[in-house]
Amino acid sequence: MNDTLFQAAAVIVPLVFAIVFHEVAHGWVARMLGDPTAAEMKRLSLNPLRHVDPMGTIVVPGILHLIGMPVFGWAKPVPVNMRRLRNPRFGMILVALAGPGTNLLLAAIGAVALGLLMLPHDGFGDLSVIGAFVALNLFNFLRINIFLALFNLLPIPPFDGSHVVEGLLPPGPAQAYARLRPIGFPLVMILLVALPSIIPGFDIVSRFLIPPVLWLNAHYLALAEAVAGWQFIAG
Repeated sequence: MNDTLFQAAAVIVPLVFAIVFHEVAHGWVARMLGDPTAAEMKRLSLNPLRHVDPMGTIVVPGILHLIGMPVFGWAKPVPVNMRRLRNPRFGMILVALAGPGTNLLLAAIGAVALGLLMLPHDGFGDLSVIGAFVALNLFNFLRINIFLALFNLLPIPPFDGSHVVEGLLPPGPAQAYARLRPIGFPLVMILLVALPSIIPGFDIVSRFLIPPVLWLNAHYLALAEAVAGWQFIAG
C-alpha cells in the first residue's frame, strides 16, 4: 500500500468513527432529556453518510495530518432544540458534555483493543501489514478521540465548552455570552489560526490544549500496555 495512502486512511477512518459517535451522543442524551429533534430528523443513526461533512471530516483533517499539525475535524451537527429539554440550562450542559465524554470512553475502548491486539506479540515488528494498519488506526483512534474531547471543551462558541459555560453563567451574562455564537466560526479562526501566526506565543492549542492531551494520551497508552503485558515505548 502506498505509504501516504496508508497514513491518510489510518487517520480518516478513526476520525470518522470519533466524530460520528461524538455527534450521535449529543442526540442520544438530548432525547433522554426530552428533546427528540435528532431522532425525528433521523440523525441518531451511526451511518457515517448521515453525518460526514466532506470538507470537515475528510479534507481538512487530511491536510492537517500531512502538514504535521494537530488533527481535528467536524461533522454535520446533530440538531438539538434547547427549548424542548425538560431542564433547558442544565440539560444543555449534559448534552454538550456527552460528545467529549463519549470520545474519552472511545479512547479507553481503543486502548484496550490495542492492548489485546498486541497481547500475542513481542513487538510491532511481529505484525503483518494488516495488523500494522489496525495498530496504527488504534494509535490514531486514541490520539484523535482525546484531542477531539479536549478541543471541543474549549469555551469558544460553537464548541461544546461554550454550552457548558453558558449553562453555568447567571442568566444575564449567559445571554451576553450567547450573542457570540453567530460569530463563532470567525472567532475560532481569529483565536486559533490568525492571532498565533501574528503574535509570537499566542497559541491557545499549544499552550493550553496539547499538555493535557499528551498527559491523557500517556495514561491511555499505559492502559494498553497493561492489557498487552509489555511496554510499547521504552523509558
